[in-house]
Amino acid sequence: MKRFRTPGNLIFDGVNTLMLIFFASLTLFPFLYVLAVSLSPLEQVMRGGLILWPENFTFDSYKMIFSNTHFTTSLWVTIAITVVGTITNLVLTVSMAYPLSKKRLKGRSVILFLVLFTMLFSGGMIPSFLVMKWLGLLNSFWSVIIPGAINAFNLIILKNFFQSIPDALEESGRIDGASNTGVLLKIILPLSMPAMATFTLFYAVGHWNQFFQSVMYVNNSSLWPIQVILRQMIIEGSVEEYQAAIANGSLEIMPTTIKMAAIIVATVPILCVYPFLQKHFAKGVMLGSVKG
Repeated sequence: MKRFRTPGNLIFDGVNTLMLIFFASLTLFPFLYVLAVSLSPLEQVMRGGLILWPENFTFDSYKMIFSNTHFTTSLWVTIAITVVGTITNLVLTVSMAYPLSKKRLKGRSVILFLVLFTMLFSGGMIPSFLVMKWLGLLNSFWSVIIPGAINAFNLIILKNFFQSIPDALEESGRIDGASNTGVLLKIILPLSMPAMATFTLFYAVGHWNQFFQSVMYVNNSSLWPIQVILRQMIIEGSVEEYQAAIANGSLEIMPTTIKMAAIIVATVPILCVYPFLQKHFAKGVMLGSVKG
């Protein structure tokens, strides 16, 4: 049955659509500007002003940054941190959230209290650094993964989601001879794909954009992620960029275009993850947020 829509409904929908398009354009505008500058030649950039479309496309800036081994190494380091860190986060979060979702677990309330306590209080930067030093993790790959291996908020949400799954499903699995691990892998996790996709996205974006932990725990430049290199390029690297341009015989390339190209390279890969998880994200982000 077709629902009747009044003129007021049509006007409201039209105004709402225009406003959404306007705000979406505002969020897209900076990205388009950075992309256009990274692909623009010297003459257009030197004239200044707003650039939303290059007069002549050039990929020289991208060629230069990818010819820099320090930059490409940082990109691979970031990819490794994101993949390994996200897998570590999901395995540990699921391994802790599933037992805590069972009220029969002894000491459950104490453990949950300790988890909630970490959301309100932290040891601070200096004690955290001393712990990492005592563990021998400074200047190592794991120094940026282990400190945030389990996010307390994500743990609580996932625990609540596991509690919402009917116990009858688990009992049917145990009747068929499945162990606790088998129930988790064959019954619980397949039903938790929206929640798992959501937390995968949260953890992956966090690892890709992480900056402070690398600055605090890692002094070895070969283990710096791309965000640290990007900061140096944007804030401190203009002289080095000029020297690199001279060494490569590419004097027509301005440092600004190189910086913009680096920003695009550091942004686009994580943006490509969203389309694959979008169908689960809207549903999964609300799962477990109500039931305590």
